[in-house]
Amino acid sequence: MPNANEETSTELSQVQRRAVSELLRVAPVADDLARRFQEAGFRLALVGGSVRDALLGRLGNDLDFTTDARPEDVLKIVRPWADAVWEVGIAFGTVGSQKDGYQIEVTTYRSEAYDRTSRKPEVSYGDSIEQDLVRRDFTVNAMAVALPEKEFIDPHGGLEDLAARVLRTPGTPEESFSDDPLRMMRAARFAAQLDFEVAPEVVTAMTEMADRLEIVSAERVRDELNKLLLSAHPRKGLGLLVETGLAAHVLPELPALRLESDEHHRHKDVYEHSLTVLDQAIDLEEDGPDLVLRLAALLHDIGKPRTRRFEKDGRVSFHHHEVVGAKMTKKRMTALKYSNEMIKDVSRLVELHLRFHGYGTGEWTDSAVRRYVRDAGPLLSRLHKLTRSDCTTRNKRKASALSRAYDGLEDRIAQLQEQEELDSIRPDLDGNQIQEILEIKPGPAVGQAYKFLLELRLENGPMEYEQAVAALKEWWAARD
Repeated sequence: MPNANEETSTELSQVQRRAVSELLRVAPVADDLARRFQEAGFRLALVGGSVRDALLGRLGNDLDFTTDARPEDVLKIVRPWADAVWEVGIAFGTVGSQKDGYQIEVTTYRSEAYDRTSRKPEVSYGDSIEQDLVRRDFTVNAMAVALPEKEFIDPHGGLEDLAARVLRTPGTPEESFSDDPLRMMRAARFAAQLDFEVAPEVVTAMTEMADRLEIVSAERVRDELNKLLLSAHPRKGLGLLVETGLAAHVLPELPALRLESDEHHRHKDVYEHSLTVLDQAIDLEEDGPDLVLRLAALLHDIGKPRTRRFEKDGRVSFHHHEVVGAKMTKKRMTALKYSNEMIKDVSRLVELHLRFHGYGTGEWTDSAVRRYVRDAGPLLSRLHKLTRSDCTTRNKRKASALSRAYDGLEDRIAQLQEQEELDSIRPDLDGNQIQEILEIKPGPAVGQAYKFLLELRLENGPMEYEQAVAALKEWWAARD
């Protein structure tokens, strides 16, 4: 049997072979750019995530470089060469460009640190690549390949950590997280993205320094959370946020769920149930990661702690937790500066996630099915996935019954959609027709009539024109 050293050596050899293959693929563009920097008297190296991903055999078309050239010199070199250039990040020493389908960023050697009262890093330029690499977040992101000579630079043992699939910091984690507290969230995000373990000393520092996250802007925290949620293994990253106490500063509603017990799923607390629902929602995704669905799955039960009641018969109830949860979701997402549209969609899914449980074994009327579709609107497909994911019972008979019931509801929705165009449900008469029939001018009465006809449409389905006119006139007469 091979020993640990032999296994590590074999893994390192495989990693290096993958890297050579990836670097050969991007060499025409990378080497061409490097020669231009060389001719101008500067150095250029592929760096950070690009080197890490090359070593993992997953380098895409986004290439990150570092250089001793200052941003104004980078612009002089890149502008005549690239297909397009942008200066959005130039205040942080980064010049972006596009060339032959590659998205390229060139950043001047730098070091950055937080003032303890500031939300933004102070950027200062460095003079060596070693100085640049030591300020990076993790050793697996602190490797470089000097171009065009292809010299591998790894002063902090990043290659070995990559082979061991572990996240460590180039210096002490305390220094690293003091410089940029967001790196604590990045540890959780990379654990989720790469399925790596976080070194014990890094976890300890994250736990002890969690409150430092408070100085980071909500936008940066939100963006890091999104990357974590959209990763391949979000449960792993979320678990680390909760374990270290970071979640208390990002999504305090999540660790609060550990204190509760879900009456429908006694084998799991609400926290574990929510992570399982997230896993199951991911399994149902059809067109890649869906942030709205994943947020709704994670947050769907956050109203339970506030609505928990102990009933006289010994049961625990959470009446209206979906309504409370929707309000809590809106408040938390607003604090994290999500867009209004995303807040609206995720909150709506949280509010609707229990609606199906009133369906029973198919007793809903056509009217109730229409209202289900109308209330879900464009979120119907996501609501289907969220509702199915919310079944985490180990009771196979119960799970099968719930699945069959939802199959039945989807079938009925499909039948009604075919018959009535449910996706665009509206009254049988429009506003102009209402005014003409009732001989009234635009005003509140038209809106009231429209609402009446919409309710009639939902309750009874489509009507012929004459029927709709008669119903409208009858309603109008009864108002007087």
